[in-house]
Amino acid sequence: MATEPAELAIRLQRAAFNRALAAGDLDAIAPLLDRNAVLVTGTDSAVITGRKAQLAAWRREFAAADATVYSRLPTVIEASPIEPIALEHGKWTGVSKSGRPVASGTYVAKWRLTDGHWIIEAEIYLTLA
Repeated sequence: MATEPAELAIRLQRAAFNRALAAGDLDAIAPLLDRNAVLVTGTDSAVITGRKAQLAAWRREFAAADATVYSRLPTVIEASPIEPIALEHGKWTGVSKSGRPVASGTYVAKWRLTDGHWIIEAEIYLTLA
């Protein structure tokens, strides 16, 4: 498996995820997550397991009066040359819809190529500011 096409495909998927978060579009987020995807939050290390649980968490976030819009910026994507998996390292930010910075930090995400599409299996966030 060539790593360059994987890196480009994952960067495109991450950009789609960021657009979906900014738009509050649950229908666009759902296909980017594995059915059993795991998310470990940055501040309190809450574990959100499964696509349905993550979509419910995003639904609550989108409904907030001054919802936080999260964005991830990949810095490194490393694809396995022997398995259909990759690891993304990057920086994340959370800014309220009113423009107030809320939090930021670093993250890692594990991706898997499934049925020709890269989907997120796991994400871990670290809050730094």
